[in-house]
Amino acid sequence: MQIPIHEAQAIGHIVRASRKAQHIRQDDAAGSIGVSENFLGKVERGSDSVQWGKLFQVLEGLGIKVTVDVPESVAAYLREQSAERTKHKGQA
Repeated sequence: MQIPIHEAQAIGHIVRASRKAQHIRQDDAAGSIGVSENFLGKVERGSDSVQWGKLFQVLEGLGIKVTVDVPESVAAYLREQSAERTKHKGQA
């Protein structure tokens, strides 16, 4: 299921729903993911002051995948950059 995200609170809602659907207490989830219960609570409340690395650790720990839908012009640019990096690696 794809859910549009426009703010931190939307991610928090998804994280909380995912944890509850798996019948995991907040302290147990935090412990198994490797973050503090306080941090997980901030994520679930949609705090704007969470660290990106830890946020992705929480998402991965709960089985939540993040996909970014970019305009075709951005995708073309990214493909071009990737091809350039591959080309330079082959010459090294």
